[in-house]
Amino acid sequence: MNLFTFSRILVEEPCSRNVVENRLHRNPIRCLLFRILFKQMESLYINTPPERIEGGLSFQHGFSTVVAAKHIGQDCRIFQQVTIGFNGTEQPVLEDRVEVSAGAIVIGNVCLHSDCVVGAGAVVVNDVNENTVVVGVPAKPIRLNRE
Repeated sequence: MNLFTFSRILVEEPCSRNVVENRLHRNPIRCLLFRILFKQMESLYINTPPERIEGGLSFQHGFSTVVAAKHIGQDCRIFQQVTIGFNGTEQPVLEDRVEVSAGAIVIGNVCLHSDCVVGAGAVVVNDVNENTVVVGVPAKPIRLNRE
């Protein structure tokens, strides 16, 4: 990605500003400068330390979204009004290429294995296998071998 593309993304995509700010939080001066230059999306909370987030994390809208995962793998995609968080002391793990759809809730010591999809409004309280789509409350698989 070149500097022009990165600059355009920062200007046009408020969710990406939150991701960059999360990665800068260990350096207070850079973080402060970034906050002055770029307004973050106020309803998107990323409580996962940057060293536990691999590359390619993207948010679609990000409105009213809370992310407090133990680890987030490569190229994960999270939609609006999603909660990924604690159930007391335990946090979820998202492996590579996981997609969490609008309004879904992922709570506790669960693992969303690679290439799985959590459907809109689903509540995940158990592990989700690779290449699986889950929906419902509580979330149950509806299809294997995602294509």
